[in-house]
Amino acid sequence: MLKLGQRIIVTGDSFEQNLPIGDYGFIIAYDRNADNAFDYVVRMPKLNKHFYVPAADIELEERLLEQEAARIEREALIDYALATRNEQLFRFIMNGEQEPEAQETSKEVQSREDFIKQVNLKAWI
Repeated sequence: MLKLGQRIIVTGDSFEQNLPIGDYGFIIAYDRNADNAFDYVVRMPKLNKHFYVPAADIELEERLLEQEAARIEREALIDYALATRNEQLFRFIMNGEQEPEAQETSKEVQSREDFIKQVNLKAWI
């Protein structure tokens, strides 16, 4: 639950109330009525109005700024990896792979004699 006085940004208009999407506002009250679909009363200073809004239609400004910063950082790292042709960094960013070398070491080639010994051991058991 959001605190009173927190700065929010309107991200949706699920009840088609003509909410100003993208504008900021402040939470001024909770709507505690169980029969009501709205969760908060929001003050929009730009319009000089109060709106009843559900929790799904608003987001904290801080959280939106953090998400935008993370997106920009990821895009910058992708651009850097492409510009420097750093395949390991690119794969790490895109796929989240830990160590490409770890995958290669598990595919070591066995000698013919070792392979035959393993087959014989498994067949004997």
